[in-house]
Amino acid sequence: MPRAVVVLPSTTYRAHDFVSAAESLGIDLVVASENPPPFDMGDRYLQIDCSDPQSAADSITKMGDEVAFDGVVAADDAGVMVASLAGTTLGLAANKPDAARATRDKLLLRNRLETAEVPQPRFVALEPTQASAEEIAQAVGFPLVVKPLSRSASQGVIRVDRPQDLPATIDRVRRIIGDDEHSSRLLLEAYLPGEEVAVEGLVRNGELMVLAIFDKPDTSKGPSFPETILVTPSRLSDNSQQECIRVAEAALRGLGLTHGPVHIELKIHNGRASVLEVAARSIGGLCSRSLNFGLMGTTLESLILRNAVGMDKPELRREQHASGVLMIPIPSSGLLGSIEGIDETLTIPNITGVDITINVGSEVLAPPEGDRYLGFVFARADTPDAVESALREAKDTIAVLVT
Repeated sequence: MPRAVVVLPSTTYRAHDFVSAAESLGIDLVVASENPPPFDMGDRYLQIDCSDPQSAADSITKMGDEVAFDGVVAADDAGVMVASLAGTTLGLAANKPDAARATRDKLLLRNRLETAEVPQPRFVALEPTQASAEEIAQAVGFPLVVKPLSRSASQGVIRVDRPQDLPATIDRVRRIIGDDEHSSRLLLEAYLPGEEVAVEGLVRNGELMVLAIFDKPDTSKGPSFPETILVTPSRLSDNSQQECIRVAEAALRGLGLTHGPVHIELKIHNGRASVLEVAARSIGGLCSRSLNFGLMGTTLESLILRNAVGMDKPELRREQHASGVLMIPIPSSGLLGSIEGIDETLTIPNITGVDITINVGSEVLAPPEGDRYLGFVFARADTPDAVESALREAKDTIAVLVT
């Protein structure tokens, strides 16, 4: 029986999905996480600290000396370096630490892509000792986007249209990220117009296998950038989709990513694609539940685990139906008072499920301060337009009260 480790940060939603996938494939799965998952894993749970990747990787490799592993998988961003370090030490198929590190540091990512001549926004690093951010920003131009170096889910990402607004925005971003190890440095990027898409894929031996291309029909123009609706298959032209894939492949080569799941966000404008983000993990949250593959409804987690342990290449063709997901946004910061309209949402044609991931009474933070969503709504239909229509109706039906 193949054996794999999945690195699951305590904030992830995906423990159950990976465990279920492993059981269906006959893979002996070990969960490495800060806290035990919400079900009993017995001696197949390994406690680690994802904030200390080397120590966490050492714990995995020590266990691997006793029970041989066939693969190591990171479920979310916080586990990417852990999986890379452990997999490399154990001699498994894994991204080299230098390549993985570039996906966890946005400035390093930009520098690597620039060296590889991959299309991307103009950018400049803002050091804490540089007094005049407005002068530095002229190399990028306005409008621009201020970004932390290591956050995800668009936390701390804010658009600035005028030079006089830049200092206050920089102060706000630094307050958001607090004592983050990269808090002293920020990234200033040119704001790119165009349609945003996400390429979901698996890499094996350096080859990208595209699983899906998601349209993002509600892409925000700022000042913050919460994601809401994702729909696949993409309605871009074939030429535009091939351009996105070409640029995504160039980005992977430039970064040296050779194995495992990848999630690549791009903007396409006037037929040309540019890279916004590259992550060495699959799509975040519970969004993977919007994807099924092959005739038997194979999940994304199943494909990831098969790829990790070197099982035969699975059927990668996505199901014929269109599908999508709505990430329920947090309208304002405060205490979550109620989420109404869920039962009505489930009666909307083509809506297939609703998962709420934050409990009523919890403190919530709206973007750009926050990095979580209230939950996820899933849809499946004959066409992408029907999926988008159902998700928009769901968005209008669900009422969120924050006090």
